[in-house]
Amino acid sequence: MSSADSIRTVTVVGGGLAGFTVARELRSRGFDGVLRIVDPQGIPYDRPPLSKAYLDGQANADALHLAPVDWFAENAVEIVDDSAVKLFASRRSVMLASGGELASDALVLSTGGQARRLAIPGGDLPGVVTLRTREDADLIRTALRPGCALVIVGAGLIGAEVAATATKAGARVTLIDPIPVPLVPAVGEELAEALHSMHAANGVDIIVGTPTRVVSDGQSLLVDIERQGGFSRVAADMVLVAIGIEVDTALADSAELVVDTGIEVNASGETSNPAIWAAGDGIRVRDADGTLRRRSEHWEAAIISGTAAACGIVGEHPAERPPAWFWSDRYGVHVEAVGSMNIPGFTVVREYEGAVRVAFRVDTKGVLVGCAAIDEGRVLRAAKRLIAQGARLEPDYLTDPKVDLRKIGKELKNYS
Repeated sequence: MSSADSIRTVTVVGGGLAGFTVARELRSRGFDGVLRIVDPQGIPYDRPPLSKAYLDGQANADALHLAPVDWFAENAVEIVDDSAVKLFASRRSVMLASGGELASDALVLSTGGQARRLAIPGGDLPGVVTLRTREDADLIRTALRPGCALVIVGAGLIGAEVAATATKAGARVTLIDPIPVPLVPAVGEELAEALHSMHAANGVDIIVGTPTRVVSDGQSLLVDIERQGGFSRVAADMVLVAIGIEVDTALADSAELVVDTGIEVNASGETSNPAIWAAGDGIRVRDADGTLRRRSEHWEAAIISGTAAACGIVGEHPAERPPAWFWSDRYGVHVEAVGSMNIPGFTVVREYEGAVRVAFRVDTKGVLVGCAAIDEGRVLRAAKRLIAQGARLEPDYLTDPKVDLRKIGKELKNYS
């Protein structure tokens, strides 16, 4: 690949948060060449509100836009309302579903993935839906009326958020998951239990089991569930499948890029082809020491990877990646987690007024490696800085709510 100065045309395939971030960062870093985003959904929009504010009608479609519509014209970012169906690495171009072809000096794949479907009989029946796009949210919203029966398969972040939104709308919600307490690896056992208990407290029926079949009796969808000790059947007006995504590597495969359950990139977002970068939910970063990181499907990770790709294209070194961070909202509470809550070690918790609100993960050497918190953003942000520093703290500091982690000063010991 020629130097960054010779890159005069960039095509970004995929207009999610990562793809938009690539375009925004390229312009902010002085790239003044041709810049386009290819996505059949048009103007890039934010997805987290789809399960919350947009689903319950508090936010309209315009509120989802990642930038005002005028921004794209003002910054000379062309939006191509089309799908890329094939990538020609040798000539750095993509073929569009409409039949055209776009050639570029550099390509960025931010194709993410599609919501995983239920691979069981009846999993493709009308009324069995997923939530990945604005159109998906529009369809689900039509069913959210008082008294409607919504079955949600998967009690992870999306499933839990929709359950909270649906109960607020008056729906009767049944939540199905094979794991008794989901999200333990993400937030730790103590907070996972506290969060999961909110479903029952808000009238959600919880079934620990696995769907085996969906049938229609002409009026309702009937979900058969295998559970410990037998089977059960639940009727629904709509079934939401919230069991993660299938990574879209079709374009990467067509260009013979290195793929391992995600498109492999280096710290600058560069793939195995030096003319192609990648960002977003569908990538895995290969560190300089050879470590291949897990994929991250969270909001901040999309921004970080999009920024890294933009830096790579203009020849800048991206900033060091901070500890992984995500957030979620349900039943009026805000949960955040940073770092890792399942690294070997131990967990200590911090209580406020008798309730566990913060959990800290400490590794076997005493280094703080993870933190999760419910409605304690200041603690979480302080912990994020300490995790990035590799700080070693006494457990008493972590458990005592009177200790302000932002002000521990000389009592902080960095572990090296």
